[in-house]
Amino acid sequence: MKTSITLSKNLISQIDEMTAGEQNRSAFIEAAVAAYIELLRRTRRDRSDIDILNRLSPRLNKEMKEFLKHQVEI
Repeated sequence: MKTSITLSKNLISQIDEMTAGEQNRSAFIEAAVAAYIELLRRTRRDRSDIDILNRLSPRLNKEMKEFLKHQVEI
């Protein structure tokens, strides 16, 4: 699918510098956007995991304290 976007001259220069004849701009931009989307997904997932852990931490801490009571010192 074709689309048109506007990028600054500075960004185009940086893209050209990074690709240096190895790949075209479109392929580079597609890879960069895909990587950024994956980063956003991972960040959302991590944030969700942290929210879950924070919500459950009082119960998990209580369980761990009970568990540690039964540990024998070496």
